[in-house]
Amino acid sequence: MSERAHTHRRRAGKRRMAAALTAALSLTGAALATNMMLQPAGAAPADTTAAAVAEWPTPTGSEAVSETIEVSGSYDGGLKEFHGEGDLGGGGQEEGQDALFELADGATLRNVVLGSPAADGVHCSGSCTLENVWWTDVGEDAASFKGKSSGSVYRVNGGGAKGADDKVFQFNGAGKLTISGFQVEDFGKLVRSCGNCSTMYKRDIVVKDVDITAPGKSLVGINSNYGDTATLSSIRIHGDSSKKIEPCVRYEGNDSGDEPEEIGSGPDGEFCLYSESDITYD
Repeated sequence: MSERAHTHRRRAGKRRMAAALTAALSLTGAALATNMMLQPAGAAPADTTAAAVAEWPTPTGSEAVSETIEVSGSYDGGLKEFHGEGDLGGGGQEEGQDALFELADGATLRNVVLGSPAADGVHCSGSCTLENVWWTDVGEDAASFKGKSSGSVYRVNGGGAKGADDKVFQFNGAGKLTISGFQVEDFGKLVRSCGNCSTMYKRDIVVKDVDITAPGKSLVGINSNYGDTATLSSIRIHGDSSKKIEPCVRYEGNDSGDEPEEIGSGPDGEFCLYSESDITYD
């Protein structure tokens, strides 16, 4: 804000000092205001710790799901919490569980909280978008992507997950999966390209602008022998000063059902595509 013009005269030196002081105060105020606008309500302006990023939504209500909800087009849950009951009441790691939500090719699921038990979370039978979807306690998997076309596109925009004993996202199908603006804590793997499905595909995975809070084992697992790629950028890892969480792990996948062999990890310029500067720790 500029100063009002004054009718009395000042010496030039004092005018320059006053102008400089006013400019400095204005810049400081603007910086503080901008910083406050970028922070969640109630957070300290300079706080970038795990506590500051873990802004989990408060559900607007609760609904028990005993039969898979099938979605075509778009489904907005209004941030209601959904949890399984009856046949969908499992929350363990048993394979083959049904999902709470089954998305048709091209469907969008937004503003949903999946509580506990969550069975097998969300299934996408083709391209899909998960927008502002949260898992408070991951069951078998948070979401599985199963499209069979190499042109399938899966997007996870915003949201978060915690309490995954193994995988958060299971990538069984073909195509490209992009995860952005997401946060995860207390997990095994953020996303795994299936290592031993009966039908194997080349899969591309992009993970960007995400917050990772330990404990966790790895961000991405890919099968380099099938040409999978993982591109990582703007990854913020909290509470892992010893850097135990592996950003990218390469496997030798197979279609025989055998356990895939881990063959390497870290950036290699061909399959695990990132540099050390793409990942920060605090």
